[in-house]
Amino acid sequence: MEKFALFARVEAKPGKEDAVEQFLKSALPLAEDEKETISWYALKLGPSTFGIFDTFNEESGREAHLNGKIAAALMQHADELLAKPPVIEKVELLALK
Repeated sequence: MEKFALFARVEAKPGKEDAVEQFLKSALPLAEDEKETISWYALKLGPSTFGIFDTFNEESGREAHLNGKIAAALMQHADELLAKPPVIEKVELLALK
């Protein structure tokens, strides 16, 4: 059972909302390549607010994801796309179906 998760919240710069949405959609193949990432979701929380939620069986998978290609690409484009740095929270899953 997945016990570990991440929730990242990102805020697009004005006028960059579509670019952030497309970036998140384009990250799906990278997530699919991560063997330790059990589930990965790109979210639209509001007009300019987006998120990523992913789950892992082990802490090592969560750390690998934090140091992986998606995080690197997001940080590479952060100044261009994001209004402020992403807020990334480590989450412990208590129950799931």
